Amino acid sequence: MPPYSTPALQILNLHKCFTEPAVNELSLTVRGGEFYALLGPNGAGKTTTLRMVAGLLEADAGSVKICGIDAFSNSIAAKQVLAWVPDEPMVYDKLTPLEYLEFVAGLWSMDPDLARFKADTLLESFGLAPHSNERCGGFSKGMRQKVALAGALIHEPRLIILDEPLTGLDAGSARQVKKVLSGLVAQGVSIIMTTHILEVAERMADRIGIIARGQLVAEGTLAELRERANADGNSLEDIFLEIVGGVSAGDTHTGIANRLDENAA
Repeated sequence: MPPYSTPALQILNLHKCFTEPAVNELSLTVRGGEFYALLGPNGAGKTTTLRMVAGLLEADAGSVKICGIDAFSNSIAAKQVLAWVPDEPMVYDKLTPLEYLEFVAGLWSMDPDLARFKADTLLESFGLAPHSNERCGGFSKGMRQKVALAGALIHEPRLIILDEPLTGLDAGSARQVKKVLSGLVAQGVSIIMTTHILEVAERMADRIGIIARGQLVAEGTLAELRERANADGNSLEDIFLEIVGGVSAGDTHTGIANRLDENAA
């Protein structure tokens, strides 16, 4: 699959308010074939943003385009090129991994022979082949997460949304998942991922966005974030805590951006 010139995801002035704004005029772009990490403290608006992108939550205002498709006015077409994997895996306990993947492929009207080939390939990639005929109800959370991820990938989406995908995975399983994700990006697939494991974002992401109070307060490559925060050589964790700490101390979106630009000047 070649990389695409059209952005995989364009979010413009996205807004969602509950008792107070959860996502506040958020705009960001994920390029074709890019691994984008969306970071922020608890309650920053990460999952709310991704749920609106995936069509699981209605936005109050703003727009979302997925591979050039308006996700609000043409939601079915947008979902056909999209995969959503939440932090809590949703699989059917009474199905085996193979049955689950064949079921999901049927929902996408995939050819049965192609579906079986893709299912076998994904099960092997995630180390699930030895368990392909066992019921998912007896699996650990980590194994269920891998089954859910395999199901999300079977229709070959162009944009994958991952909300804490490594939660519950042991070191070996996490390595398998990261290898699969890196391979997909190399093929031109785009990924936007939230994670609290900053080392993963530091090693895997092409660009990183940091949100706080529903607003994008910093964005760029790790090198660009270091330069803007005047933190040469510092880890992403150090940069993240400095930026988020500034927002928590009362900086506005404009204020934190200006402070970072002043540091870089």
